[in-house]
Amino acid sequence: MELQGANASAASGASLELASLKLAKGQQEQEGKASLQLLESAADVPKASSSNPALGANIDTFA
Repeated sequence: MELQGANASAASGASLELASLKLAKGQQEQEGKASLQLLESAADVPKASSSNPALGANIDTFA
């Protein structure tokens, strides 16, 4: 009888571990999708440009 209890708890432990791994995988996939969306949204931001290329060439470093 003792062996059946040990086997049953080992099986339930394995199923809990599998469920935990599935949750972790799902979370990683969601984080990956969120990261990709963030990168894609950052790529759409237009860069600031000026009609005068010399503008901003001289920077005063003294306050």
